[in-house]
Amino acid sequence: MGGSREGWKATATIRCMNSQDSLFGPEAPAAPVAHATPGVPLAERLRPHSLDEVIGQQHLLGPGKPLRRAFETGRLHSMILWGPPGVGKTTLARLMAQAFDAEFIVISAVLGGVKEIREAVERARAAQANTRAAVVFVDEVHRFNKAQQDAFLPHVESGLFTFIGATTENPSFEVNAALLSRATVHVLKALGDEDMGQLIQRALAALRAPPMSEAAQARLIGYADGDARRLLNALENLVALAGDAAELDEALLERTLGEQLRRYDKGGDQFYDSISALHKSVRGSDPDATLYWLARMLDGGADPRYVARRIIRMAAEDIGLADPRALRLALDAAETYERLGSPEGELALAEAAVYLAVAPKSNAVYKAWGAVRAFVKRDGTRPVPLHLRNAPTALMKQLDHGRGYRYAHDEEGGFAAGERYLPDGVQERFYEPVPRGLEIKIGDKLAQLRRLDAAAREDDDR
Repeated sequence: MGGSREGWKATATIRCMNSQDSLFGPEAPAAPVAHATPGVPLAERLRPHSLDEVIGQQHLLGPGKPLRRAFETGRLHSMILWGPPGVGKTTLARLMAQAFDAEFIVISAVLGGVKEIREAVERARAAQANTRAAVVFVDEVHRFNKAQQDAFLPHVESGLFTFIGATTENPSFEVNAALLSRATVHVLKALGDEDMGQLIQRALAALRAPPMSEAAQARLIGYADGDARRLLNALENLVALAGDAAELDEALLERTLGEQLRRYDKGGDQFYDSISALHKSVRGSDPDATLYWLARMLDGGADPRYVARRIIRMAAEDIGLADPRALRLALDAAETYERLGSPEGELALAEAAVYLAVAPKSNAVYKAWGAVRAFVKRDGTRPVPLHLRNAPTALMKQLDHGRGYRYAHDEEGGFAAGERYLPDGVQERFYEPVPRGLEIKIGDKLAQLRRLDAAAREDDDR
């Protein structure tokens, strides 16, 4: 990174080697102490100060994993941190700047613009003049437009600073290709239940709070849905309102969090029963029940992104080729929600759900796919017929690969009547259209093609 790359690398390496009591000591450090600073949220007070304090993301931070190796080898690189809210994107960026003794420059793409980008460049130049590295961290980088993202390119290429972008959106769609090609994408995962439980215990100890019952802890973890910040904010409110309670139990949790708390546990029976009711209402072509169960799920705290994924599945499983537009509409609704968020984006999910409810239904492809997978699994590997094989070399042509293959476009009607495409001995039919929606026409077309096939094969047998 410019003329001082080796100096920065050496500084980071020395910091790692001398950090037996911080970053890479043989014993895990004590949990961060949550000092009771007025106005500072618990999530900020508990922000880790070393890698060993970070909970979760072991696929990136465990021994030999990419980000751990970056710290250990002193090789700081530009990157995109992609993951849901509250999983440690900002924390990791801060720790990197800390470990490399770099100037940490933060830009919020929600609030910032060209002015903030210019100021960041000037701060980085000032740091470089003092032979110090600079890390420019752009939160919600997908909110910047193409021109704003392009503004970082020359400075990343020159090594003026290391670029770290954080996003909850798929960077393949939301980050410019030029910037993306100069950064490594690291995918962060939502915290699992075990990670969240560990975080609860760390927070309770830091707050000197009474113990928490297992039932209350399970409810709180379900409410947080993998978001550490959401969990800590809720827990801080709970402890503040607990008074002299001897235990933080489920009843106290419900009284203090009220409408914030999910009305069903993530992963519990009621959660899956609600999903089942929504799916069956769509399949049963009842738009009113569909809207009711959709509203129940969202009101109960279900992640709208999860609901969107289920709607996409319904389009493929229950509507299928009876109305191929349904799948596109479901995908558009999911994308619309990602752009608008709640509550505005929920209307797009409702629109898609109602469309699916009133659309013609077909599970023909769903059944065919299941049948063919089962057939292939039990049948074994049959050879590809010679006339269907690829023949890129003279030897393969001498072995009759591709010989006798009929190019359908050259045949009458674009159909090679009588041609066989399944392996020898396979006579099964997997896909059978239903007499609803577009599949009525698909069924008629298949019937016509099969009549042509049968006639051509009768002629061949004579």
